[in-house]
Formats: sequence, structure tokens, C-alpha cells
Amino acid sequence: MPPEPVAPEPVSVVAPALPHPHLLRQRWRDVAFLHWAVRPAAVARFFPPGVEPDVLDGWTYVGLVPFRMTGTGFAHGPTLPWVGTFLETNVRLYSVDATGRRGVVFLSLDAERAVAVAAARAAFGLPYRWARMRFVADGDVRGYATRVRWPGVSARSRIVVRAGTQAPDGPLEQFLTARWGLHTAHLGRTWYLPNEHATWPLRTAEVLELDDGLIAAAGLGDLTHRPPDHVAFSDGAYVRFGNPTPATTPRGSGKPLSGPLRAGKWLS
Repeated sequence: MPPEPVAPEPVSVVAPALPHPHLLRQRWRDVAFLHWAVRPAAVARFFPPGVEPDVLDGWTYVGLVPFRMTGTGFAHGPTLPWVGTFLETNVRLYSVDATGRRGVVFLSLDAERAVAVAAARAAFGLPYRWARMRFVADGDVRGYATRVRWPGVSARSRIVVRAGTQAPDGPLEQFLTARWGLHTAHLGRTWYLPNEHATWPLRTAEVLELDDGLIAAAGLGDLTHRPPDHVAFSDGAYVRFGNPTPATTPRGSGKPLSGPLRAGKWLS
């Protein structure tokens, strides 16, 4: 029988130690965070087995997060030229598994590098899609445009935000950004892929333009017809990823993966 669920781990802005061996590294830059509060029951169907919506004061959140990815590479050695630098926009939910680990679940990840899309789908089972994208920076203003180029999907997004001063470091900001892994269903199991980075340097932000079809295309209807409940911006962070472990394995108790899922082979 599966173990009884335990209480979620405390939210912490300090990342847990990332077990060795490490898998990947990259930088996330010019990150805009747009969030809408929803009731957990409205999104529960999107979570993989063994994972459920994470909740703060009775609400969970849908995130729309555009950013620039740069300097992607394996844990050691040079970064991947061209293929490791691209624009991305993701639609995400906030998750917790039966071991208490908090994370995110991605409903869609749109990126402009077809090679990166194919690799992430094959390696991790993540719902990456190829998209045509554009990014513009003008002082504190950032603009992100996405047009999905994927079979059976017709969706676009245009987001323009103005970044402000240092954001509050409140419970909601920590709940939304202190996420040290992702949950994904792949190879017939639910996996947890851990990461670590410095505490987000968050800034307040104002939405200047929002015309988004990605959230609706993910199955969440007309959510973006109302303004976001929370908006923030970050200049970015350096991120490292560890090896995936089954979502039923508590943090720190799993052995390194071996065989076809060990570091390196997981990406082959």
C-alpha cells in the first residue's frame, strides 16, 4: 500500500541541499510572474498521480511565467551554444506530493528552440511545445510575445509589464516562488525533479498589456479575462537541477538513480 500522506514541508526561501550528482545548470532572466487565484477543485484534474494542488489560505494559483533562458548546460563542462539559450513562456500550477515536497506542475511550456523542446519532452515528459517568440526590453518595461507552432494548438500570448521597486517578502511571494522542484508524469510514474537557486530578487510589477490564449489552451477557460491577482518581476537567478526521483521517495532518502535513468542517461 502507498504510504500515508504527510504534511507539506514548510515554505522556505532557502533551497534544500541539492543531492549529487547534479544534472543541468542554466540561468533564468527577465522573469515575469503573473498569477490568478483559483479554488483547488478547479485544477485538481491536471495533477499527475500522487500529487495534488498546494494551497495557501484555501486558494491555489495558476501562473503565467515568461522569461529568457540562457547558459543551459550539463552540470560540468561548457554551456550548450545556441540551443541552450531561448525564450520560454510556461503555464504552471502549484503542487505537493504525498511525501510533503512542494513543487510545480507545468500545463504547457512554450519555447522557441525545437531541439530543446524535443529533448525536454523525451527526457522528462514535460509538455514543451515549439513556438515563435519575441522579447523586448526598454528600461523597466519588458514585452513577451508567443505564438504556438504545435499540431492541434492555436494559441498566442502578448504580455507587457513594467518592473518596479523591491517586492514585499510576504507569505504569498514565498509560496509562489520558493519552489524547489517539479512534478511530472513520465515512463509510467510520477517523478520529482529537484532544483536549487538563490532567493529570487523580486520586484513589484505592473501589467501594461495582457492578451493571452495560453491559459485557455491549457484548459482553464477565460481566467485571463480578469486581471491577475498577483504580479511580480525578477531580473533572474542561476539554477541547478538534480536527478529525478520517484514522487513517492521523501527528500534526502532516495539513492542516486542507476541504469537507464542515471545522470546523463536520463537525457539520452
